[in-house]
Amino acid sequence: RDILLGTSKAGFRELYPVRFPWLNSTQETAVNKVLCARDVAIVHGPPGTGKTTTLVEAIYETLHREPQVLVCAQSNTAVDWISEKLVDRGVNVLRIGNPTRVNDKMLSFTYERRFENHPLYPELWSIRKNLHELGSRARRGSYDEREGVRSRMSRLRDRATTLEIQINAELFDKAHVIASTLVSSNHRLLGGRRFGTLFIDEAAQALEAACWIAIRKADRVVLAGDHCQLPPTIKCYEAARGGLERTLMEKVVSNKPAVVSLLKMQYRMHEEIMKFPSQWFYNGELEAAPEVRYRGILDWDTPIHWIDTSEMDFKEEFVGETFGRINKAEADLLLSELKIYINRIGGSHILEEKIDFGIISPYKAQVQYLRNKIKTDGSLKPYHSLLTVNTVDGFQGQERDVIFVSLVRANEEGQIGFLNDLRRMNVAITRARMKLVILGEAETLKHHGFYRKLLEFIQNTGNQ
Repeated sequence: RDILLGTSKAGFRELYPVRFPWLNSTQETAVNKVLCARDVAIVHGPPGTGKTTTLVEAIYETLHREPQVLVCAQSNTAVDWISEKLVDRGVNVLRIGNPTRVNDKMLSFTYERRFENHPLYPELWSIRKNLHELGSRARRGSYDEREGVRSRMSRLRDRATTLEIQINAELFDKAHVIASTLVSSNHRLLGGRRFGTLFIDEAAQALEAACWIAIRKADRVVLAGDHCQLPPTIKCYEAARGGLERTLMEKVVSNKPAVVSLLKMQYRMHEEIMKFPSQWFYNGELEAAPEVRYRGILDWDTPIHWIDTSEMDFKEEFVGETFGRINKAEADLLLSELKIYINRIGGSHILEEKIDFGIISPYKAQVQYLRNKIKTDGSLKPYHSLLTVNTVDGFQGQERDVIFVSLVRANEEGQIGFLNDLRRMNVAITRARMKLVILGEAETLKHHGFYRKLLEFIQNTGNQ
């Protein structure tokens, strides 16, 4: 606690650096910093920089030094994702938690499934069945018969307990990684267990209170994520205002910058798409890998493009607290521009190469409207499997060849509401691999410095 939140210094041990030829230099540095950290290390992974690859390597290398580690994340989806990558690497993972929340691939690695597949389980099952049958007999018969049955049941219960303890011991002793959500790290099965290292993936989306549940069980903690992308989902405004919105990762990054490793080489975006988020969120430190630097679908195409609707008299409408706002005219224009771009590429080329498209809006009402229009538009039917429409939150962790973003807001007061959360916009504009198209009314949006600078950047690169 004093190291993570207070003034106590984080410690590092001196180790000879390990070489990882399959990682880039910043990923290699991050893994070595994790290995050297005595108390805390942070792997800060901006979009497309291979955070999961780096984290898996750090876990794999830590297991050469420790018999077992605890790996957690806020959501079951995130736990399953990192667990799958570890299983693919040949790591023995034991997944703790509610099996109904676990994806199909990880189901066979759950504690319940492993327990049932253990060689001693048939004997245990048989004893439990016997106990159930004897329980009914114990309520009938003479006093002596009942006493005899109870005595036998007592011996069977002792044997069942012995078997359970033995199966549990073997399952936990063989597992290299115990994986669970942060809240499930308090599971009865983990009672009294301690770990040398705790890894928390997607730590920038994890509530601080949940992190402490798992941290109590470990001697040191490694946080991985990106606090410049989506924050945790907090539905209670009072709790958010009270400080729950600020994550433990954010606090440690500002409090202990020496423990942070920033991954700088990104493998997703064309260089032009990457430049602005790099400047605004990551001090201009990101670099596009050579293989993606100039990636594109068409020759002479502009990777990033803003369609300004200021002259078009589009207006937003409010449709209630849950769904926010809608701008139907902007949505219609987006679909029109999408079809033009599809025609430019060529339908057959899109289907052959499986070029995929993402349509993003921060507002649920706009997303719903776009989905309905696409569903009923015959000309887009062949591309349905390649088209995804969702909110920014729905696109976290995903990427597409082409991204269209509908910003919706258009009013005379310059009110942008939800768009003030720039971390959401960072996610929206960093989903695109080769082409990013933004639709928005510049007159409304340029009251905010971020959107004004973004517009200037796009104009200066000749992509307006």
